[in-house]
Amino acid sequence: MLGLPRAALGALAAGLCALATAPAQAFCGFYAGKADASLFNEASQVVLVRDGQRTVLSMLNDYSGPLKEFALIVPTPVTLKQGQVRVAEKVMFERLDAYSSPRLAEYHDQNPCQFRLDWSEDLFPRPPMPVAMASPAMADRVGSMARNKALGVTVEAKYTLEEYDIVSLSAKQSDGLEIWLRENGYRIPKGASAALKPYINQGMKFFVAKVNLKEQAKLGYSHLRPLQFAFESEKFMLPMRLGMLNAAPNKPQDLIVYALTREGRVESSNYRTVKLAANENLPHFIKPHFKDFYKALFDTSAQREDYRVAFTEYFWDMSWCDPCAANPLSPEELRQAGVFWLDGQVEEAFKRLQAPAAGRMAPMVVPPGGGAQPVMLTRLHVRYTPATFPDDLAFTQTKDRQNFQTRYVVHNPYAGSQAQCAADMAKQECEALCKPKVERVLDRLKALDPSTLDKPARNPRWEGNPQPYVGKSAEQLSQECVQACANSKRSTLEAARRYYEEQVPARLKQESLTLAKLTGWSLADIDKLARGEAKPPVNPAKPVASTWWERLFAPSRTAVANAPAQPG
Repeated sequence: MLGLPRAALGALAAGLCALATAPAQAFCGFYAGKADASLFNEASQVVLVRDGQRTVLSMLNDYSGPLKEFALIVPTPVTLKQGQVRVAEKVMFERLDAYSSPRLAEYHDQNPCQFRLDWSEDLFPRPPMPVAMASPAMADRVGSMARNKALGVTVEAKYTLEEYDIVSLSAKQSDGLEIWLRENGYRIPKGASAALKPYINQGMKFFVAKVNLKEQAKLGYSHLRPLQFAFESEKFMLPMRLGMLNAAPNKPQDLIVYALTREGRVESSNYRTVKLAANENLPHFIKPHFKDFYKALFDTSAQREDYRVAFTEYFWDMSWCDPCAANPLSPEELRQAGVFWLDGQVEEAFKRLQAPAAGRMAPMVVPPGGGAQPVMLTRLHVRYTPATFPDDLAFTQTKDRQNFQTRYVVHNPYAGSQAQCAADMAKQECEALCKPKVERVLDRLKALDPSTLDKPARNPRWEGNPQPYVGKSAEQLSQECVQACANSKRSTLEAARRYYEEQVPARLKQESLTLAKLTGWSLADIDKLARGEAKPPVNPAKPVASTWWERLFAPSRTAVANAPAQPG
């Protein structure tokens, strides 16, 4: 498989790729916020569609710099010929990101001071509850052929695709390929030969793309559009090592993979795959700081795992979502992302994908809604360094279909107070409230058939139950109602007291502890955040140990947290 993370699109788009400048950087609730890929501004994004041995890979180039110096070099398992590559649209990544982003769901507490006088309500029939209806789930070669042969480099294919000049190469030796790249205008970093060697030994090819500025000007684009490849290979992987050439040895990089499959969840087969903490209740005051929270959570989780795991951020059947941060992708959007099995004609659909008209992908139009599709979406987030991810990222498709999302919940406390509740209860005049109720009861009893008064109702809840009121005078009924009213006022005041004095403080304490556990923030900093006296703290970056003895002797996070303060 191919594909380069930030290293491949950033470091490769900033290093191995003839670059000169630095790269750019089931529940019901109200969807309140999200932490999309823009939060990690050095994250590269890849859409990976896989079924059997067929792969469609889309890569988003987030390179920032002079376009005349941009080039992309990607190891590929086969030669990518004209028709196997097309230009895609960035909106595809935006849609997948929006649909699968970590999200915050928001609830609002009900008023704890809810006075209700239920006396006599059982006398009056209630209509049966309606049956709930189930809601519908939703390259440019320079030099002679003789020179190429001497270097062991063969140009397998060469063509222009819209704004890109493309070359597919094969090589017999890494030194020769490195020299060929330099002689053909690619400024590549030191160490490129060593990084290229493993791929040459595996018989892999190399896809090289440069921007044709004249063609780009004709088309009117000012940004780099994604490239999409369709090919067949036994390998289900992403080559990452090339992209690490220009990366600082201990500076982590981010990769977000949107894997679209037919069977089940995708995970790494050569690194641990870990689900991030999710479905946690957070303090209500974190809502305007949700992105800061999620960044701290991911920083803490990645550091705790020493940047050696792939994190699952989302896995869901594309046929529906709960909650939906964005509409599920429509069939047309999924086809443009590379999904080729939607209509059941897999062979023909994959052939059409590899030979689109003029290699062009039509602009994507986002429809108002999605629909049930036989597609599973796995969102993986990897933070890594050259030391912590020494091998390319390999994947496997599991049979797991258990939905998962990095969802967090806030419960907003009711805005009232215990004193306000007491004042509201003082306004409730029981005798005045009971007078019309008693009159209504007497009128109801008069209208009933006397022969049925001593017989219990078959369903008192829906048919009304007169037995508790039969044979009592207006005065007796009034006394019972006033007493029920007084009891209701006391129970309402007690419910408000428990809510304001016990439940909300206890819940907030537990939510703050959860926030501290997930982010590494101190409780003192969280208290300041709650009072609006400070911004979310910034966690110091943890040095990445590059050797086994550094990892062995590095102090644990727990030891550091519990270390006594030093005097002076």
